Amino acid sequence: MSQSTPIVPVILSGGSGTRLWPMSTPAMPKQMLALTADDTMLQLTAKRAQGEAFAAPIVVANARHVEMVEAQLQAVSAAPQALILEPTGRNTAPAIALAALEVAGETPLLVMPSDHVILDVPAFHAAIQAALPLVEQGWLVTFGIDPHAPETGYGWIRIGEEIAGGVHRVANFVEKPPLDAAEAMLAAGDHAWNGGIFLFRADAYLAALATHAPEMLTACEQAIGNARREGTRVFPDATSFAAAPSDSIDYAVMEKAERVAVVAVSMGWSDLGSWDALHEISARDAEGNAHGAQGDGEVIAIDTKNCLVRSDGARIALVGVEDLIVVASGNDILILPRGRSQEVKALIEAMKR
Repeated sequence: MSQSTPIVPVILSGGSGTRLWPMSTPAMPKQMLALTADDTMLQLTAKRAQGEAFAAPIVVANARHVEMVEAQLQAVSAAPQALILEPTGRNTAPAIALAALEVAGETPLLVMPSDHVILDVPAFHAAIQAALPLVEQGWLVTFGIDPHAPETGYGWIRIGEEIAGGVHRVANFVEKPPLDAAEAMLAAGDHAWNGGIFLFRADAYLAALATHAPEMLTACEQAIGNARREGTRVFPDATSFAAAPSDSIDYAVMEKAERVAVVAVSMGWSDLGSWDALHEISARDAEGNAHGAQGDGEVIAIDTKNCLVRSDGARIALVGVEDLIVVASGNDILILPRGRSQEVKALIEAMKR
């Protein structure tokens, strides 16, 4: 890849990741875990935006994770040029605004969640290349994930007319749809999943905020203007930042801006939003089991089929079962049938009560 200005990766690492409880917790969210490879999700995200086309990343993270983030990124030679530590979570639009204000100018920003899987990195890089000419003209580009199921848990994008090779205008964004609508969109073939990965110039994003979310822009400008700095650590002013409306980039900007484009790409993407999703992308043995042990964990399975089993300490032994998810972390053990892992959310709520 070659272009005039190196792309600055913006890695969003503010999430608390409760859907992969008990391994993922607010103190140790899923992006800090090695779930699909030897590297953690955060490390894999940083590594897929390294090379001559890219500058050092800007990471927007929760202040409580600062040491962990720095240590993990240093371990893969991806030390950030700035580590922006949110005093409070205000969703993605303000988080990205902080990063855009940090670099300003016409610098292209590649915005990526820190906890997604992309198995085909060359396909991702090709999609970035396809998007760059329009990005340089001031377009806001999102990457549409080639859909393979009528997913109701994702937003969808309706793909409009082609405006450059492989780049289309966004006809409209679709909120998380009911099943019949998702089936219709999948069958129509002119929709993609909204994967939450974006490419645009910093000034183009800030201009869109000025038009569509001026209060948010003002709050973020004040938060960065009055930030405390320690080396590469940036602590935005808490009072100013708390005044920013809590909105997603889709709602605050992408659904309202004029020049919004989509590059549809098939790149082995998953948001790894559940234990079922991990089972789907994991290497499995002849019986369809995906098992992993870390630390002192151990897994023994006899006459067991199509299970996901993970442990970071306890020994888990299974005999004569199938289609289960069993995850042990510390003193917590989760057991549920495959296909119901979205219900972990309900479990978390019950435990809070």
